Amino acid sequence: MSISNYYTGSQIQLNGFHSNHVAYCEAKGLSLCFGAYAEFSANEEILEVGFNSCSGYVYIALENGVTICSILGREVEYLVNNFDNGEEYFFPTYHEAETFEPYEEAE
Repeated sequence: MSISNYYTGSQIQLNGFHSNHVAYCEAKGLSLCFGAYAEFSANEEILEVGFNSCSGYVYIALENGVTICSILGREVEYLVNNFDNGEEYFFPTYHEAETFEPYEEAE
């Protein structure tokens, strides 16, 4: 499933969904994630949009390393990963996630 941009012809692939429909809670969560994206990070490139069936999170992964996520349509959280050790750090605000340095925390 993908979302097309009428003006540029580009597409964003929706990953991890089980069919060509999105369940209510997933749709609600995605709407919250896109709202947060529009408000705080609209200039950041989107790497991936999807659903993680293991965690239940819907997410928008950004090029700057911040992932905007929501579980079961609840309020948005901001996630930063340390890919060296697998640690995940959740923040209540975009600014906290954007300024966090996960590799300094791991040392």
